[in-house]
Amino acid sequence: MPKPNRFLLAKADILALFSKSPNAVYSEEQLAGILLTNKRGWGLPESAGLSKFITFLHTEGQLQTHVFRAEAYDRDITRYSWGEPSPYAMAIALKPRGYLSHGSAVILHGLAPLDPNTLYINVEQSKKPAPRGGLSQRGIDLAFSHRQRQSNLVYAKAKLSVIQLAGKHSEKLGVVNLPGPDSANLAVTDLERTLIDIVVRPAYAGGPALVLAAYRAAKHRLVIDQLLATLKTLGYVYPYHQAIGFLMQEAGYPESTLAKLRALRIKHKFYLDYGMNDPAFTSDWRLYYPRDIHILPAQRRRRG
Repeated sequence: MPKPNRFLLAKADILALFSKSPNAVYSEEQLAGILLTNKRGWGLPESAGLSKFITFLHTEGQLQTHVFRAEAYDRDITRYSWGEPSPYAMAIALKPRGYLSHGSAVILHGLAPLDPNTLYINVEQSKKPAPRGGLSQRGIDLAFSHRQRQSNLVYAKAKLSVIQLAGKHSEKLGVVNLPGPDSANLAVTDLERTLIDIVVRPAYAGGPALVLAAYRAAKHRLVIDQLLATLKTLGYVYPYHQAIGFLMQEAGYPESTLAKLRALRIKHKFYLDYGMNDPAFTSDWRLYYPRDIHILPAQRRRRG
């Protein structure tokens, strides 16, 4: 008489654990930890291995395997989901130390219609010493004369691309938990940090026109003192307050808000984007910006 399958005998308890768990995505190490912790309570022998456990969860439960490929780095990451989690939950699971930022945060805050299949995970760099030397106009001009450098570390699976960013060390400043489309808690930058991030790296939010659209959508929600405190703590060398002030002015923010940005030093000419051809210039904020900033990318495509 064949021995009974111990996994099948404990099926109800095993599936109940996964069905009730707040987690929807697991690494192999996490599944191994679950098996080790519950093996005795489920009546499984010590010899019950991880591969058989995963096979059981696939055949008897809702476990799915997802392999994300970073082609440029010849690297794969495998994750397991219970059912169909949101792409945001999948992205976070790839880099548990990271958090959703830039375009992903714009979407989750409901600020602009960006591509939901391109997500951004910010994994902070280690702390670095402050840069030496002062800021010069020549240095600014040179830095912004070329296109924004973008991360090549892209984990892709079918239509979904998760771009890993090596963010500035900030000890997760302004990172909060927001419910995603599947109600799972997601680590994501708050509204004020998001609006700063997309000014610093506009290409990760669809470009200046969509950054401006995000500022318009945030007009009645943004807390200016919180934004300024976050900007100060981040300690950027470049005068991003000039770009923020310009965007707020174009988005129709009240003068009382703009005055707080005007009160900051405006010494150098600055840029709203990298590598612009024939930009316009505003003497009010001493800022170069795209002449077509009020035209969204979709509108440009229709006109073309």
